[in-house]
Amino acid sequence: MLPTHRPRRLRQSAPVRRLMRESHIVPSQLVLPLFVREGIAEAQPIGSMPGQSQHTIDSLRRTAAEAAEAGVGGVMLFGIPEVRDAVGSAADDPEGILNVATTAVQEEVGDALVVQTDLCLDEFTDHGHCGVLTPSGAVDNDATNERYAAMGLAQARAGSQLLGLSGMMDGQVQVVREALDAEGFHDTIILAYSAKYAGAFYGPFREAVDSQLKGDRRTYQMDPPNGREGVREALLDVEEGADIVMVKPGLPYLDVLAEVKQAVDVPVWAYQVSGEYAMVEAAAANGWIDRRATIMDSLTAFARAGADAVLTYWATEAAAWLREEL
Repeated sequence: MLPTHRPRRLRQSAPVRRLMRESHIVPSQLVLPLFVREGIAEAQPIGSMPGQSQHTIDSLRRTAAEAAEAGVGGVMLFGIPEVRDAVGSAADDPEGILNVATTAVQEEVGDALVVQTDLCLDEFTDHGHCGVLTPSGAVDNDATNERYAAMGLAQARAGSQLLGLSGMMDGQVQVVREALDAEGFHDTIILAYSAKYAGAFYGPFREAVDSQLKGDRRTYQMDPPNGREGVREALLDVEEGADIVMVKPGLPYLDVLAEVKQAVDVPVWAYQVSGEYAMVEAAAANGWIDRRATIMDSLTAFARAGADAVLTYWATEAAAWLREEL
């Protein structure tokens, strides 16, 4: 007896498969994270992230321009200062590396893509935590939010179009939104890293930002077994004024991404973090996987789960591949 239903009809050729695709990703949905370091004369390769570097202002400009040329939707900037202290003073210094770099990139490509900045203190503190510490060594939530407000204003003044609030402090969105509005920055976009998990995929990033962290961030980043809590965090951030919410890391938390997408009425982004990047690059370097196919499989997974945009270190390269397929 012959089958009545033949799903293979819709897979029979490349043109048919393209026509029948349920999920799509385009270059403008990709955001490229970039690192800029104070006090270096030339870009420094990041050993655990092949192909990525700590940039000078000049190399940052060039790399951002390449991303814009490829059609990437945005760049997310992370700063690495020469001098750190307990409260991350360089974070809101107008002459601090991240703020100077933001102005430079905005001048270079601000008309072509969205210039974005990471709003967190971990790169700027001498203890490596994302906030201000109490005398006992705990992260002080409310004192940290005061620093975030100052940092947000500094970034907005420097020309950042979108602030990525990644510190996971309670109430951070509301505090930063109120500070921005009070100074007239009504159009500055807030991306809340709402469901940011304290998992094991951040190791290469710690090298990228020369992290000073001792211990862990489990008292403020989320516990990996908790999915519903990620939805709760996203709903709270939307209530406080977030324009976009984020799930981070990416592939290990696609279930949370899909649940958040169903729960909120704002765009939902995902961050394909350094550990995900490093694993694919290492396996590809050993000839164990097809590098390009694996990268595109992973980006497609984000789109299928509901991501409206993806932060990925492959953004410029993947954008070029996607344009080849048009």
